[in-house]
Amino acid sequence: MRIISIANQKGGCGKTTTAINLSSSLALNGRKVLLVDLDPQAHASLGLNVQSQHSIYNVISRIAPRKLSLEQIIVRVQGQFDLAPSNVLSGTLEQELADEIGRELKLTTILSGLKGYDYVIIDCPPNLGFLTINALRASSEVIIPVEASRFSMQGVERLIDIIQLVKDRLNHAIEYRVLVTMFDSRLRHSFDMLEKIRTDFARNLLGTIIHVNVKLKECVANGSTVDAFDKYCRGAKDYYSLAKELITMEKKPAEVSFSPLSTQMKQVVKEKVKDLISTTFSFVAPEAQSVYVAGDFNNWYIDESSRLQKNGDRWQTKFDLKPGVYQYRFIVDGQWQEDPRNPRCIKNIFGDSNSIIEVKA
Repeated sequence: MRIISIANQKGGCGKTTTAINLSSSLALNGRKVLLVDLDPQAHASLGLNVQSQHSIYNVISRIAPRKLSLEQIIVRVQGQFDLAPSNVLSGTLEQELADEIGRELKLTTILSGLKGYDYVIIDCPPNLGFLTINALRASSEVIIPVEASRFSMQGVERLIDIIQLVKDRLNHAIEYRVLVTMFDSRLRHSFDMLEKIRTDFARNLLGTIIHVNVKLKECVANGSTVDAFDKYCRGAKDYYSLAKELITMEKKPAEVSFSPLSTQMKQVVKEKVKDLISTTFSFVAPEAQSVYVAGDFNNWYIDESSRLQKNGDRWQTKFDLKPGVYQYRFIVDGQWQEDPRNPRCIKNIFGDSNSIIEVKA
């Protein structure tokens, strides 16, 4: 079970929007997901139109009128997506547990007995208080939403300091990843800030970019996830891509250690390698800052191996592929699009088109 906190003490960076729609998209990809609303403002609960009498407060508090287990407060949102709601009473937990020994382990203890979920996503409060520390201590990973602005960058640096403090004081290492949100591709400033974010957090930056999309705001007013509100909109596609990116990071079974290859086996491997065809993907975009290619040949994964290198006005890279037919798309400055020079295409689930390439022996 992967436990991931969504945290940033700066408000308005898309933290709760990310928590809701990432959870929903993971569920669409066949994962069983629990979203824990740990924010006393209960924005995740309100954004899903859930108003429950009982909340995470009843689980953590010692003096709640009715003490409940986590399983007793869980509400089904849709499909394989569940919610542990919050309310304003959660804000009193800071004061109630201020002097209690082991207060930073409360959420860790609660989640330790949870079963049946592939992912637990925690929507943290927009501060670095007791509840956020609890979330960080319970998590193995943290996603930090960052809008393309200078002020948001400062918030990231402060949160990274807290993550390091949790590691030093509580002996708990956390892997953090930065997610660019609310990206406006119409503004030159956005690309300038994106380049700075890539420079500062190159090793911890998620490949997916969440673009500005009015549907992401409208779905909140509707009390719905963006994929249920409009599955063809840009926001739904971005969060679906983010879910796919996280799924590709799931730990694989431990590799089996084999003895050195025999001469016969080496010959077999050599013959198999000969079957691979060097295939070039290219895209003309002189003004682009970055171009990636993703397809069913690399499980639609975006990382440095799928990044195209710029040569003049053209971006290009090579893959060694087996003969066959493959679907693919380019990601230009975070925007997914088909190959404009390739007339062969097929409709995908978002109503867009994937380009098709046939690799022949």
